[in-house]
Amino acid sequence: MVDLAPPLLALLPHSPTPYITLMLAGFAIGILGHLTRARWLVAAGVILIFLGALLFPLLANVTSEERPPPIEESRGDSGE
Repeated sequence: MVDLAPPLLALLPHSPTPYITLMLAGFAIGILGHLTRARWLVAAGVILIFLGALLFPLLANVTSEERPPPIEESRGDSGE
């Protein structure tokens, strides 16, 4: 069986713009669902918000080959 997850995860963008757009679309769909009292629209909105805010960015960062620079310790003013 061929493992398709790594190639598909590599297609996720590393820019925040698509994720923010997905979240905003989720909010709009959720609001529309509340106004029309359609539970399936509310559920679709919540799922889109979850995907855009947590799941897709997490997968994009986990599959990234780049590592963040190390955090340097703050030594403050030692008077040197």
